[in-house]
Amino acid sequence: MTLFRAFILAAALSSGLASAQALADPARDRGARASDSMPPQRDADRAFEATREGRSMPLPQLERRVMPMMGGADYLGPEMNGDTYRFKFMQNGRVIWVDVDGQGRVLHRSRGH
Repeated sequence: MTLFRAFILAAALSSGLASAQALADPARDRGARASDSMPPQRDADRAFEATREGRSMPLPQLERRVMPMMGGADYLGPEMNGDTYRFKFMQNGRVIWVDVDGQGRVLHRSRGH
């Protein structure tokens, strides 16, 4: 019985290793140029570039600007929404969204639905 378990375990491991190549990035593995199969730029990448180029403040700095305006609401975290940041807060069981541009200007604040 022990030999049988060892055989099954070895078979499972070898099949897992054999399928790992299928999960890899095919463009990178074949040596293709990044521009050949480049996906659209993600929000996080755009935010990083805007911060690096000085067009946007870093996320922690934006958070420090918004937090004092929220009167003790619990901060749940940020989301990227195109070129704006959306900060999520919870107060008295209600979610409040605050949309801020890269310069720290509040564009919209929900009423807490």
